[in-house]
Amino acid sequence: MAAPFFSTPFQPYVYQSPQDAITPFQILGGEAQVVQIMLKPEEKIVAKPGSMCFMSGSIEMDNVFLPENEVGMWHWLFGKTVTSIILRNPGPSDGFVGIAAPSLARILPIDLAVFGGEILCQPDAFLCSVNDVKVSNTVDQRARNVIATAEGFLRQKLSGQGLAFILAGGSVVQKNLEVGEVLAVDVSCIVALTSTVNVQIKYNGPIRRAMFGGENLVTAVLTGPGIVFIQSLPFHRLSQRIARAVTSPNMRENPKFFIQIAIFFFLAYVVIVSSLILTDV
Repeated sequence: MAAPFFSTPFQPYVYQSPQDAITPFQILGGEAQVVQIMLKPEEKIVAKPGSMCFMSGSIEMDNVFLPENEVGMWHWLFGKTVTSIILRNPGPSDGFVGIAAPSLARILPIDLAVFGGEILCQPDAFLCSVNDVKVSNTVDQRARNVIATAEGFLRQKLSGQGLAFILAGGSVVQKNLEVGEVLAVDVSCIVALTSTVNVQIKYNGPIRRAMFGGENLVTAVLTGPGIVFIQSLPFHRLSQRIARAVTSPNMRENPKFFIQIAIFFFLAYVVIVSSLILTDV
């Protein structure tokens, strides 16, 4: 039985590769989930660095650079990981590996063979994979679809015929779009979609609103056919809420903060004036 699109906690599944190899796995937990994958002798999985939670004694781990996973200069400049870890079972008996989500996230098993061998994901969505999965980062060549952030500029593409596990925050909704069906989604809430879905970016209101904050400024207009996975709580939205809750009280209780701001603007003024004087000289 092929892996489902997404899983519920504690439910065991069996993945069958195109070569009829059987790989049992189980997704454990509720919000910060762990996927436990059984490995037969000489089998291996590829995972992102820092994701290994536990493994049996027969498993060997190695941190390597995989040439088949395309990582270019943009990927490195935006602080993305350019290496992967390989977990291999060289022993004579079966072993297991536990791969954990790095945050409060759900783990979705994606059988790429079901999606025609390719799916587009949000940046850093990839967690680990079994069998033939290639991870690459694509740049949308259409100017109207470029967003001036790393998360909007980079998109992750998974291709091959293997089983990939990706991350999503909060609750996950799967939408099956018919031909010509249109769905508007906040760009940060898109976890993954098939390559057959047409994506256009729509700015809600003037761009100057972004300078003063605001929510749902950018919407993705998706046109079917295809499948879309939507998350209710993107990680950056969660991190923003935590940062506001932690930072705001400290700013009110710490008067030195405003003094530091005043010193910063004063020094910036001095630097600008000095550069103008030196330019005139």
